[in-house]
Amino acid sequence: MPKLPDIARNPLAFVAARWTPAPATVRRATLSALVMSVVIVVTGGAVRLTGSGLGCPTAPRCVGDSWVPTGAMGVHGAIEFGNRMLTYVLCAAVGWAIVAVRSQKPYRRGLTRLGWAQFWLVVANAVLGAFTVLTGLNPYTVCVHFLLAFALIVIAVLMWQRTAEGDAPPRPLVGKPVRQLGAVLTAATVALIAAGTVVTGAGPHAGDSSDVHRIPVDWKSVAQLHADLAWVVVALTVALWFVLRAVDAPAGPRQRVRDLFLVLMSQGVIGYVQYFTHLPEAVVGLHMFGACLVWVSTLRVLLSFRERPLTGPGDPGPGAPSEAQEAAGPAVGEPRVRETAAAGGREGARAARTGESGDPLPVRR
Repeated sequence: MPKLPDIARNPLAFVAARWTPAPATVRRATLSALVMSVVIVVTGGAVRLTGSGLGCPTAPRCVGDSWVPTGAMGVHGAIEFGNRMLTYVLCAAVGWAIVAVRSQKPYRRGLTRLGWAQFWLVVANAVLGAFTVLTGLNPYTVCVHFLLAFALIVIAVLMWQRTAEGDAPPRPLVGKPVRQLGAVLTAATVALIAAGTVVTGAGPHAGDSSDVHRIPVDWKSVAQLHADLAWVVVALTVALWFVLRAVDAPAGPRQRVRDLFLVLMSQGVIGYVQYFTHLPEAVVGLHMFGACLVWVSTLRVLLSFRERPLTGPGDPGPGAPSEAQEAAGPAVGEPRVRETAAAGGREGARAARTGESGDPLPVRR
């Protein structure tokens, strides 16, 4: 029977010593953290779009000495308070992912650190959210609040991806020029998302019916810049797809780029609909959800350019090809080492049968 101080001192080690989750359980746990990271962005947008940003006008309490909304606060208080409660659901999802990755065998320190990085990003964003309320929805803090949520999605996607990989050093599946084009695509997507936050901070949806300070720029001009950046991202995506086809890249990267293109087309349709229909709240909320999908799809494209082979007991070593790479062939731009090695193995076997001189060896009777 373990002593209570031992459990309190290191509860994660206590659980890990008594439970080993299946790989599918670990993957589902990290996926739940990713899903909740997207959900909290969408519900935060709903708070703003319904004018409920100051539904609970104080923090950490909702109003005065009350931690919960009162009947007099109406639906706006309920919406804002509901979004605050979803932060605890997000914390639970991230905590479940941390427990799952900490308990798997063998212990993978890198995955556990990614889980804790998610946790501290949630805490930091919760503090910033409280500060945003206390400053009366300052548009600059709102923008940073949104961008921190997208930083959380980065860690969540990386952690989810890493649960399906080993801890060997990453091996490229495409050449350096392709990876550089992918980096440019990612940078353009970051600029696109950042421009979108400025549109939000300057546009008509201030987050509350009161007189809320806005970023002093023409939001329509910024919206045009946002649309132009969207077309740049689309063009880079199409160019990347053609390059991958030209160099006969593995199927994985090509599929991820195709998925990104489809998401971008859907997001573009939503964006133009919301613009020409004068920004209805429901369509703007759908556009925010689409922005999350664009970001997740872009990150998956970037991660598809490399692989990390498994290195556990009974698994291939760091130099052995994974099943995906065996099916796809050698990395683009790499020599066909396996074919050379196989040819060398056949020559060695022939030499063993015939002797160094090439004469057949005598057969024992």
